[in-house]
Amino acid sequence: MLVKRLIVLFLLVLAGTCFGQQQELTVKTIYGGAGGSLTGRAPDTIKWSPDGAKVSYIVHDEQGENAQLYYIDVTTGKPTVLVAQEKLAAMKPPESNTKDDRERDNRARYHVAAYHWAPDSKHILFDTNGQLWLYSLESASHIALTSADDAAGDPKFSPDGKRMAYVHAHNLYVRPVGSGAATALTNDKDENILDGEVDWVYAEELAVRSNYFWSPNAGKIVFLQMNEAKVPVYPITDFIPQHPTVSSEKYPKVGDPNPEVRLGVVNSTGGAPRWINLTSEKDMYIPRFGWVREGVIWAMVLNRAQNQLDLYFADVNTGKTRRVLSEKSDTWVELDDNFRILKSGDRFIWSSWRDGHIHLYLYSFDKNNPLGADAQLSGQITKGDFEVFSTQAVDQASGTLYVMTNAGDARQRHLCSVKLDGSNFQVLSQSQAGTHEADFAENDKFYVDHFSALLTPPQLAFCRVGGNCDVFWKSRSIDAYKLTPPQFVDFKAEDGTLLHGLLYMPPDQPGKKFPVLMNPYGGPGGQSVRNQWGGQTLLFNEILMRDGIAVLVVDNRGMGARGKKFAAVLMHNFGEVELKDQLTALDQALAKYPQLDGARLGWWGWSYGGYMTLFAMTHSDRFKAGVSVAPVTDWRDYDSIYTERYGGLVPENDANYKKSSPINFAGQLQGHLLEVHGTSDDNVHMQNTMQMINGFINAGKQFDLMLYPRKTHSISGPAARIHLFTRIRDHFRRELLGAQAMEPGKAE
Repeated sequence: MLVKRLIVLFLLVLAGTCFGQQQELTVKTIYGGAGGSLTGRAPDTIKWSPDGAKVSYIVHDEQGENAQLYYIDVTTGKPTVLVAQEKLAAMKPPESNTKDDRERDNRARYHVAAYHWAPDSKHILFDTNGQLWLYSLESASHIALTSADDAAGDPKFSPDGKRMAYVHAHNLYVRPVGSGAATALTNDKDENILDGEVDWVYAEELAVRSNYFWSPNAGKIVFLQMNEAKVPVYPITDFIPQHPTVSSEKYPKVGDPNPEVRLGVVNSTGGAPRWINLTSEKDMYIPRFGWVREGVIWAMVLNRAQNQLDLYFADVNTGKTRRVLSEKSDTWVELDDNFRILKSGDRFIWSSWRDGHIHLYLYSFDKNNPLGADAQLSGQITKGDFEVFSTQAVDQASGTLYVMTNAGDARQRHLCSVKLDGSNFQVLSQSQAGTHEADFAENDKFYVDHFSALLTPPQLAFCRVGGNCDVFWKSRSIDAYKLTPPQFVDFKAEDGTLLHGLLYMPPDQPGKKFPVLMNPYGGPGGQSVRNQWGGQTLLFNEILMRDGIAVLVVDNRGMGARGKKFAAVLMHNFGEVELKDQLTALDQALAKYPQLDGARLGWWGWSYGGYMTLFAMTHSDRFKAGVSVAPVTDWRDYDSIYTERYGGLVPENDANYKKSSPINFAGQLQGHLLEVHGTSDDNVHMQNTMQMINGFINAGKQFDLMLYPRKTHSISGPAARIHLFTRIRDHFRRELLGAQAMEPGKAE
């Protein structure tokens, strides 16, 4: 009898294997890895050696604890270990130097690089949580340039490779590469003064990653000084110790004083800085600057209303300045990193959405006398119903520009080429529909292509311009999970504007209707509906589909990647148009798909999407349940740069801010709400949730609340993510399906 049972069991296992048994997908399998995922941990920090002969990247193990630095030699195209695990481990800082959640998240969010190639392509500078090490590729040896106790930030080699600059204790330092002492180029003792250092709001909202730059001959450094003395402080409390600790964050909110900024130029051997007076306006931003050539710098000045961007040239020896270009907008100016001074020294590339889309323009100036006259428009380089997202490379020998665009389909990203005169525009990566990103070598002959599509996890390829691409890393296969593909769907806004959507529809079951869960982001600059691998979001939606819940994601007007008119509808009016578009799309989906149940509707979102959840549940009675994670609840509590760009300045827009706050409509809450926040969120402060639930309490409205101690805006880490997404799933299973709650202490 036992033998027969074993035979039957064997046959069942064999049948499951032969016919491709579906592997179970759970919250734990999605979020349980320590930085890894079902598809494997992708290589990161891809960098090209300055000589263009090698491209390097870091490969971590699945736990993220051990790493090796690999490279691909362009002559062979084959991956090889460049710096082995034991060598990297020897440069690891003491355990006491390990950062907390907030510091780790910020290093990841603001792309703090772990290593930098030296100009000679023979040495590498490693940054291990602020301790700097110089590694020789020839001798496979390393030396410590700074100590573990004196954290250095934003290190950069001088152009000649003989020295290195970095930021320490809010001041700018230079030291020889190898032996020798460091020299302080600035000596400000006031902790409110940041010399060459980037503050929180510039990093978060202006995408500033560095605030100093070497001159071409390494003789000078131009830097931005930020004075935060008048910027209000927000307290972030760690509630876990017996005696809670409080860290202070300089955080300007709507109408608050911003950091006062000015540009300085200092000799790289020391001495007093020369301050460059660009404009008499004090309440402004300097989001981008650099060198035109030796002795002349360029700088962009953005007014506080963010509807005028001025380009200045300045002579660093005389202090003389000239505004050479002014860009104005009736909405706001879209800031990016497309500005390039061409190697010819007499032209630059300028980005603008003056024709309704982000496109590139070519300007010329007198390189012998850059301050002698205004820059002259030579012509528009790109044009059409699409956006240019980034300038990747400029091959001046052939007059060819390489850019990333969404030409042909707003939901895709492709590498394109175009001549500087605007001719011969080509989509180079169109043979692979989906999303591409490119990292070019400095010689513009090679690049690494990052590719994914809706159901194709990421892969990396080494490419030759005009030649073949060889894949050198692929995600693990997800075939065993037998995912149900989501559907691209389109809707029409009330004004006829096309709205793109993505519908996660459970497999059809005759006679059965499915509840619908709305999951938009909804906010400026965002784009959720893309032909790219959706990662953990897609996989979690797959679980909801298997539970019997349909998920609808729609990109409403006010979001990004669709041009100026599409984006600007929410100007001075957060919430209204976004909700209107979502409800319009929902009604069209219900009409088109009879298996969807309009009587069982839910909504959830994160950050701006969390705000949208609250706005929807206080401005509509259609939703039975909602989850709002890390929401803004009163836009006057969010940072100045982001909020004033779209919501406008105060006091003239006070009424609009009041109208857009769900707090003022707390008494209209409909449905069962779960609100979630990390207590150490330094982006959207927990204050937002405290104010919102205070409104609910005063209005007599019931709700659920979940707080995550020490967690930031991303609520990261396996334990927190498993707990959170189990809770979200449980909330909607109970409210939309009538299912029982998960067993206490259990996560599926």
